[in-house]
Amino acid sequence: MIRTAHKFTGMGVALVTPFTPDRGIDYESLRSLLEHVLMDGAADFVVVHGTTGESPCLTRDERNEVTRVVVEQVAGRCPILVGLGGNDTLELGKRFAEAPTEGIDGFLSVVPYYNKPTQEGLFQHFCHISERSRLPIILYNVPGRVGVNMMPETIIRLAKSCHNIVGVKEASGYVMQAEQVVQAGLGDGFVVLSGDDALSVSFMQNGARGVISVVGNAYPRLFSHLIHLAMQGEYNEADMIMTALRETNAQLFANGNPSGIKALLYQMGVIRHNILRLPLVPTSREVYDALGAAHQRVKDFALASFLPWP
Repeated sequence: MIRTAHKFTGMGVALVTPFTPDRGIDYESLRSLLEHVLMDGAADFVVVHGTTGESPCLTRDERNEVTRVVVEQVAGRCPILVGLGGNDTLELGKRFAEAPTEGIDGFLSVVPYYNKPTQEGLFQHFCHISERSRLPIILYNVPGRVGVNMMPETIIRLAKSCHNIVGVKEASGYVMQAEQVVQAGLGDGFVVLSGDDALSVSFMQNGARGVISVVGNAYPRLFSHLIHLAMQGEYNEADMIMTALRETNAQLFANGNPSGIKALLYQMGVIRHNILRLPLVPTSREVYDALGAAHQRVKDFALASFLPWP
């Protein structure tokens, strides 16, 4: 089985979807965010319509228009990964077959949620959509959100069976699970990516080749620097920066994702409104203030250490 050189390594940014006060899409803020994460080539790739993008709360027309705007604004400066998942395999297969692909480099597809399939069910689900996709697929394993953990054996089996399944975003929190996939000898054409900013250095010490990041929305240059240090084996330096980010990372998820990162982006002036769509709501005032204080400490640390900012 032959795979091409991999586009999805380094720091990927899981983009938020900015909203206006009337809960429409804030395309001006979306374009501002893209310029922010692409400054100095910070983001190695971007992800649209992931968990951080509130994808379950967008209509199909909105998803298509957001994707179009992202493709237009990125203008070839980095690869684009588009989230496309669901728990109705037959319907999802149709969506993959019909999905627009112009300007897009791949799909990120989450493990089916709510149904709680067996490992064999997961295998058949992803084989079905793989056969219908016109682009490479990154698997998205996030048991805390979907209710089932896709085991390393299933990931390895899919990688060996489906030529266009080219990686996994591993958000199980289990470093050894990622290591087991890495050690399967799938080659450079299959990539393991951390799905947890706080664990990304540990994941890369065990063979992962990047991260799909939340905090990278706010600190693209700093977090990209950290990730590339880790990719080069400079783990002590990467850990030093990660330690400085610890409180920010904790507060980003204190009220759930993406409420934390939207609050931080709003405080930084990257997006114009701190708005989410129900059932998600903004952070509490306590978390909002804690994020602001943590942000100032990270900024002071980065500037004092002559690190790329933000």
